[in-house]
Amino acid sequence: MDNRSISTVVIITTMQTEAHPLVNKFQLKEDLNPVFPMGVPWVRYFGTYKDLNINIIWPGKDTILGVDSVGTISASLVTYASSLALQPDLIINAGTAGGFKAKGASIADIFLASDVAFHDRRIPIPVFDLYGVGLRQAFPTPNLVKTLNLKVGKLSTGDSLDTSPKDEASIVSNDATIKDMEGAAVAYVADLLKVPAIYVKAVIDIVDGDKPTGVEFLQNLLAVTAALDQAVTEVVDFINGRCLSEL
Repeated sequence: MDNRSISTVVIITTMQTEAHPLVNKFQLKEDLNPVFPMGVPWVRYFGTYKDLNINIIWPGKDTILGVDSVGTISASLVTYASSLALQPDLIINAGTAGGFKAKGASIADIFLASDVAFHDRRIPIPVFDLYGVGLRQAFPTPNLVKTLNLKVGKLSTGDSLDTSPKDEASIVSNDATIKDMEGAAVAYVADLLKVPAIYVKAVIDIVDGDKPTGVEFLQNLLAVTAALDQAVTEVVDFINGRCLSEL
């Protein structure tokens, strides 16, 4: 498998602002006869870019509140459904993340996650505690990291945008440089189905900074999304024509 050329790529995003610039860049079209169950809000964009079959999956808008369907539940569901329907050679989870300046993160930095884990699944029972953390390694990409000069750090995932003291303690225990709301859920499904997965994250707020997370998130959304989309394009360009073992 590692020596087979990468042909089909699934890019999992969680916000419309992350998906649409990439849709335009790769000249994809929306799947009007979706491969997903009827009634779900999930959206697939697809097409051919160079030698790759590109699929961008966005969980869509919440059917009741109309906001982006962020978080681990939507991420795990769309990753599972997309993997079964599209049989990708590689999953790319692309999105924004909070970063820790104490670990060297700055606004608009692009990180490739080396490991992913949860920080809000606390189960204080032997072995169950390890299951709750759910530590998993991303697919190794040393050539990609070197060529694109990407930063590498550990990613911690939880379902809250803010950071409670207990979450912070778990993030420190995870030795995380960045935190998001999807990565570890994507990793769980990718590991379950044995699909290689990588995680491209752009720092949108500084968790240990002096600005409120929500304010900083909205303030930096457009600029950081542009940086993310540029990075994902460079990653896809690097992947094109290569096999997994060459990443």
